[in-house]
Amino acid sequence: MGPAPVNGNGERGGMGDFWPVSDALDYLSGRWRARRTVRDLASGERGHFAGTVVFGPLEGGGLLQRESGQFTWRGVTRPAERTLRFLPGPDGTVDVRFADGRPFHDLDLGTGRYVADHPCSADLYRGEFTVRDADHWQAVWRVRGPAKDLELTTGYARVG
Repeated sequence: MGPAPVNGNGERGGMGDFWPVSDALDYLSGRWRARRTVRDLASGERGHFAGTVVFGPLEGGGLLQRESGQFTWRGVTRPAERTLRFLPGPDGTVDVRFADGRPFHDLDLGTGRYVADHPCSADLYRGEFTVRDADHWQAVWRVRGPAKDLELTTGYARVG
């Protein structure tokens, strides 16, 4: 199981608990159910994604993340998918890359919480990752730029 969760102040127990993860690849490995809410903060529009995420072995080491499901935006539901590479980093961290190998962000779940930035043209993507327990984690991406003001919140629950 592991140690008791640690909150944002490094204390055990209480509100805002995080679950420290010593090896992010080991933790993520397997199948997850994903539910995402997408909010356009400028217009107030909302969309949602529901599907599965599988972190399977990647040739040469690491994990290949394959996300697939249905995305609904402006009343229209369409299939959606994406693929990312999760490569081993130092001390149980991860080097997250796009499917084509371009860098995306680092990921260190050692304290159960991590913030990563990804500049993309004139936009800045800031992701906050929190691990709640052995079977639940969340990613919140805030996207700001000249034409974007979005918040994407994804909850993950282990399947099986």
